[in-house]
Amino acid sequence: MRTFSLLKGLPVYELASGQKLGEVCDVSISSNGSVVGLLVKKGAFIKKTFQVKIGQVESFGWDGVMVKDKAALEHLEAEPEYTFEHNDGLAGKILLSRDGEQLGLLEDVYFMEELGTIVGYELTDGFFSDIMNGKRVVKTTGPPAIGKDAIIVTVKPR
Repeated sequence: MRTFSLLKGLPVYELASGQKLGEVCDVSISSNGSVVGLLVKKGAFIKKTFQVKIGQVESFGWDGVMVKDKAALEHLEAEPEYTFEHNDGLAGKILLSRDGEQLGLLEDVYFMEELGTIVGYELTDGFFSDIMNGKRVVKTTGPPAIGKDAIIVTVKPR
């Protein structure tokens, strides 16, 4: 299990040559709440964004993401359905339970790398609350309902 914040900025390498292809800058998330791909920035001066589908990733290491070859980088034909940080991303949105309880603001997501399944959300209640109480992690079941104003989840019973 990995969080997006641990993936952000990791280099993406080609297994065949050891060449660095770019760096992870965001994740592409489907409407059913699963991570479908990694968004990768590539280029020296003018950076272009590509997508690597989760199924194309050979391994997720602590120091880099490995893909078989550069064919795993796909041009973005259209903007992803949802992203974590870019283009009105999910970060900072209000997370609500199906019971109508406000859980906090979305800070990070936990997902199973190989499957892309989001299994938990790291929440914040603000800077001072985080210092006093720490950040909370909410484990969920089933897909979320992602809306313009909020994300509604089914909280896993403790």
